[in-house]
Amino acid sequence: MHITAKDLAALLPPDFTLGVASAAFQIEGALNEDGRGRAGWDVFSAKPGAIVGGHSPAVACDHYHRMPDDVALMKQLGVDSYRFSLSWPRIQPNGSGPVNPAGLDFYDRLLDELLANGISPMVTIYHWDTPLALDDAGGWLNRDTAYRLGEFAAIAAAAYGDRVARWVTINEPATVTTNGYTLGLHSPGEALMLKAFPTVHHQLLGHGLAVQALRAAGVPAEIGMTNVYSPMVPKSINPLDKLSAGVMDLAQNRLYADPVLTGKYPDLIRAARFFSSFDHPDEDMEIISQPLDFYGLNYYMPTKVAVGAGDGAIPAGMAEAMGDDLTSASGGGTPFHVESWPEADITAYGWPVKPEYIGVALKEMAERYPNLPPVILTEGGASFEDIIVRDKATNRTFIPDERRLKYLSDHIEAALRATAPGGEAEAIDLRGYYVWSLMDNFEWSAGYNQPFGLLHVDFETLERTPKASYFWLQELIEERNLSASAVAAVAQAMGPEPTDSEAPDDDVPALDATA
Repeated sequence: MHITAKDLAALLPPDFTLGVASAAFQIEGALNEDGRGRAGWDVFSAKPGAIVGGHSPAVACDHYHRMPDDVALMKQLGVDSYRFSLSWPRIQPNGSGPVNPAGLDFYDRLLDELLANGISPMVTIYHWDTPLALDDAGGWLNRDTAYRLGEFAAIAAAAYGDRVARWVTINEPATVTTNGYTLGLHSPGEALMLKAFPTVHHQLLGHGLAVQALRAAGVPAEIGMTNVYSPMVPKSINPLDKLSAGVMDLAQNRLYADPVLTGKYPDLIRAARFFSSFDHPDEDMEIISQPLDFYGLNYYMPTKVAVGAGDGAIPAGMAEAMGDDLTSASGGGTPFHVESWPEADITAYGWPVKPEYIGVALKEMAERYPNLPPVILTEGGASFEDIIVRDKATNRTFIPDERRLKYLSDHIEAALRATAPGGEAEAIDLRGYYVWSLMDNFEWSAGYNQPFGLLHVDFETLERTPKASYFWLQELIEERNLSASAVAAVAQAMGPEPTDSEAPDDDVPALDATA
């Protein structure tokens, strides 16, 4: 069981954003249309064995052609906001130099469509689709890529700055480094292990340069960044398990948050020889740690860590479960490993469902960063195998995804209770929750095998079908709106409080109503 939509709506603070999220490469398709350049992911996804089942992103959800219909479904859902990303190679085909007018026009139309339907845009500038020309020049191993991201942010600000409510500079740099450069599971497919660490600094520098570009353009929107966060839990009281969990915490969480929120890397990281193998100017840290209007967290699960190489599985929370036909890239080469949670429900990705740890994540952030800006949960959701039920009488389909519905309900409730007065993370100013994702899509190396969507997508016909979780979120938003309307009506009926000049004077006798 889970809390009712009405009771959950009662927990929502005023102005709390309920939104849905997506990413350009995962839904747009049209990879070779209207002047779009190639991305590193175009090449990587064509490599044999790189994507589960050999799935192709060439069409994906065909959002590029079906955008107005998808916005109409969001309008019907009633969400406050839509978080989407700009396709860098669609707008700037080579990652530098001239822009593509057709690419600019697509997002112009998307923004106008959203605003016409009362949906606030949150725009992610970089969500992993690095232009191929930049990947060929070293990608995030090359410091120049950071400056190219700053240039791209300036292009986006000039084109869309008047209509975007919130900007996310970069999405999950931890995943880009770990999956793309450390383990080779994502584009560009580099398995460099510790030699991948320069990509951390260059992504964070790119974030800072993007913030500078947005502020230089005078955009009125809020500006932040987002990273995935997984609380690291030692398997036992064994000191080596605790040490292993601490190392994972540094590599997954603090390595990215500390520079942005404190202006320096964790002491242990800075002292390690492998991290000092590249140099960076001192002013880089000032650029990286500019004040933000919000900090975005993508929360999916905690990670249980134990000492020893284990069975060689890729650490959960740092790399995706890839599927039966892709083998582990780590090969047991790490001094620690990830343990399962036998008591927990498990998603189709193999991730443990532990909503109580969302409060742990928020508490850790509050304790580590006293000057933490407002927090937005920019992604949360779950992949489960969906069962399509067809009513023979009406020929209508229904998808009763109760497990996804419960996942979302439990996680939103846990986040709200943790940040409410008296909660374990009450110091956090929590501003919103974005469901990952609006629709089933191309889930990177997992292809189309991991459906996260509120909307089911038939990848043969591309037909969208709302799931039960879609209707649940719709009900939650309606209950929230009804409650807000009722409060406003009561306030209006009571009228304004009398001012001092309007208050009765105790020295003046009241008139006799019968006189």
